[in-house]
Amino acid sequence: MTDSLNFMTDSLNSKNRPSKLVLLVGFLFVSAVSSAVLKAQEAQTTIRVWPDLAPNETSRDTGTPLPVKPGEPKPITRVSGVRCPTIDVYPAKNPNGTAVLVLPGGGFTYVVPDLEGSEAAPWLNEMGISVFVLRYRTKEAALAGEPLWQRPLQDTQRAMRLIRSEAKRWQLKSDRIGLLAFSAGGQVGAIAHSKGDQSDYVAIDIIDQKSCKPDFSMLVYPWQVLDAKTNELLESIQVTEQASPAFIVHTHDDASSSVGAAKLYIALKQNKVPAELHVYQNGGHGYGLRDRPDSVISTWPERATEWLKIRHILESK
Repeated sequence: MTDSLNFMTDSLNSKNRPSKLVLLVGFLFVSAVSSAVLKAQEAQTTIRVWPDLAPNETSRDTGTPLPVKPGEPKPITRVSGVRCPTIDVYPAKNPNGTAVLVLPGGGFTYVVPDLEGSEAAPWLNEMGISVFVLRYRTKEAALAGEPLWQRPLQDTQRAMRLIRSEAKRWQLKSDRIGLLAFSAGGQVGAIAHSKGDQSDYVAIDIIDQKSCKPDFSMLVYPWQVLDAKTNELLESIQVTEQASPAFIVHTHDDASSSVGAAKLYIALKQNKVPAELHVYQNGGHGYGLRDRPDSVISTWPERATEWLKIRHILESK
C-alpha cells in the first residue's frame, strides 16, 4: 500500500505528469480487475450435501489438500480423503435463473476444486449462471467391487436435489439446473446424464422428492467412459430419448481417448437428443479453462456460450 501511495505522489509531482498518470490509471485498473476475479472465485458459502453421514460412510472428513506439485505454472489444488461431500457456492450477481453443478476431476483419488471448479465461476457468473462446485467423495472408502463412480454419483444426485430445494434462496428456476463436469467428474456426469431421474441411493428426507435429473450437461474431456474390454460405452451409461441436451468437449491427443466422447455423442444422436461435440486437434487433458501452448483448446467456453444461447439456457424467464 505504501509503495502505491508513493507511486501516486511521484506521479502528481513529476514534470512528466501525463505519462505517469496513465501508468497509475493502468495500475489501478489491473488491480481492480484482479480483485474482481479473485472475489468471483471466493465461495459465498459452503454447504454440506448430506444432513449427516453420506450413504455407507463412517467418517465426516471433508478432505485434506495435498502438497502443491513443484513446477506448476499456476498451482492446482487437490483435495483427497473426502468422505463428507460439500458444495462451494458462487452465486451470480445478476442471476437469470440458471445454475450449474460443477464436478471437478481427479481420477477419484482427489478432487480439483479450482482448476476444474471455481475457475469456471467468473465465466458463468457473468452470464447470470450461479455456480455450485461439488467436492464429492474420493475412493478411500470404496468397498471391494464397488464402482469408483458410485459414491460421487450419489453425491451428484443429492446435490442436484439440494440445489433445487433451495431454488428460491438462490433465485433459480428448478428446470434450469445443469452439470459442468470435467475428467473423472465427466465420467460421473455422463452417467448422471444418462440416468436422468433414476436415483442410486435410498431417499432420506423431503429433499429427495426433488428431481436429480440434469436439465443440460456440459461434459469436458470425460475420462474413461469406454469399457476397456468392449471399447463401447460403460454399461452404466445408458442413453435414452429422455436424456437432456448435452455439450461435449475433447481433444484428439487426449490419452483418455476422444472415442468415448464421440460414442457418447453418437448415442445421443441415435436417441434424437440435442447434442453438440467438439474434438480439438490438441491440448491433452486436464486444462480446465486454461490456455495450452500451441493449442486453441481454451476457446471451448466460447463454443459452450454459443450453445447455451442456442438452447435458450441464458434467457431470463
